[in-house]
Amino acid sequence: MEADCFTSSPLSGASRLWRLSNLIMAVFFGLAGAVQINDPDPGLWIVVYSVPASLALVVSLNPSVTDNILWRSISDLHSAACVVGSAVLGYALVTTAQNNILHEEEGRELFGLVIVTAWMSLCRNSAKNSLGGFHLVVAIFLCLSPFVMWLYIYVNTEMRASWPSHCKTVI
Repeated sequence: MEADCFTSSPLSGASRLWRLSNLIMAVFFGLAGAVQINDPDPGLWIVVYSVPASLALVVSLNPSVTDNILWRSISDLHSAACVVGSAVLGYALVTTAQNNILHEEEGRELFGLVIVTAWMSLCRNSAKNSLGGFHLVVAIFLCLSPFVMWLYIYVNTEMRASWPSHCKTVI
């Protein structure tokens, strides 16, 4: 049986990076869910982010859990819902967007759904496939990008000026 780069050795650098990346994403998804409390539809978005937060946390503790049927089923169902949500938001953006995608609430929501879907896909494929260095680089980039985006938004006060009041408290 072929061992992959994430589970070949508990002390390997790739394994530690993969676990750390999942821990970072669990924190990000948890924070993303927490800031939804003042959103017009908080229940939906808290679930959207809490499910991958929980799944990523479990992967950070035990990467081989992605081979478990329950973990895979929850991940697949959640990812499918996120893909449908992305299509709906993408259509709304194409038909109504007037500003930069990050200036539109639907654009920021779409960006979040894409991150969730991409991360769940990386996790799902980590159990059986040797994802190699390229996929690990993608994982590291993906886990750092939300924090870089939050920093960019924090620094760019002009961007936040046109946002609805419930979005201005994200930072």
